[in-house]
This record gives sequence, structure tokens and C-alpha cells, in this order.
Amino acid sequence: MANVTFKGNKMTLVGSEVKVGDKAPNFSVLANDLSPVTLEDSKGFKRLISVVPSIDTGVCDAQTRRFNEEASKLDNVKVITVSMDLPFAQKRWCAASGLENVQVVSDHRDASFGEAYGVLMQELRLLARSTFVVDSNDTVTYVEYVGEGTDHPDYDAAIEALKAAE
Repeated sequence: MANVTFKGNKMTLVGSEVKVGDKAPNFSVLANDLSPVTLEDSKGFKRLISVVPSIDTGVCDAQTRRFNEEASKLDNVKVITVSMDLPFAQKRWCAASGLENVQVVSDHRDASFGEAYGVLMQELRLLARSTFVVDSNDTVTYVEYVGEGTDHPDYDAAIEALKAAE
């Protein structure tokens, strides 16, 4: 498993680590209207899955905005931001942010995404900051488990991987 810290404290990640070349695991999360969202809902698109501990923090806000901005320049792309925030808090954040090219979803109910992608931090019941690119054939083409949860991901590498994905 990836080694992850949060504010310098070592975290135990629950679930299975995802690697480049793997078939992307399916998951079931909630949209901010409480409807279910799965990986299969975006089948046929290239997906950038941006995982954040909480949408209400500065780094998570910046990460979501940056990927939204970059995705608006690309075709056949879906950006999905996943956190453990309640759907109501996500809905409030989305309304205030004005972002249009990103779907923010909640894993709070079952931690389905967190366990399927190996990003559930046991000690905090939050998701570890990470980025996954999944091509239109559901193959994982890029993975980054950010070593320190308060650091930014490698935006450029993720966007290049998204551009290169089929």
C-alpha cells in the first residue's frame, strides 16, 4: 500500500491499492441530490478522478478548481471529485464555486470508493488525497497517492495522462 501521512501523522489506508493497467474498480457514491453515482455512469468518457479529504479546505478547493479549469479545455472528459463530505455540504460548495466541468460526489455513506481505490484513511475516516485517470475503456492509466495529505497533487502529470488516455 501507498505510504500516506496527514499533517505529518502516518495513516493506515483501507482497501486495495490501484495500479496503472488495472481495470478501474466500480464504486457507488452519492451526488449532491442523493442519487447514486457509479463509474459505469461515465462509461465511454476519459475520467479524471480527483480525491480530496474535504472540499471545504484550501488545498482541496484549489485542486478541484484547477482540474475543472483544465478539463474545460478537453473533449470527452469527465472530472469527478470524491470526498467524504456530506452531499449537502458539497451542494453548498458547488453553488458558491460556480464550477461547471466537475462532478462532486460523496463517499460518506458506504466508503465504497475509498475501499475500492485504497484511499480510505482508517484513523480519520477521510479519503487520502489522490488522483486517478481512467480511460474510456475503464483502464487505469495514471495513479498518484499524494504522500502528505495537505500537499497538492502533481496537476501537470495528471492532465498530461488525461490528454494521453484513449
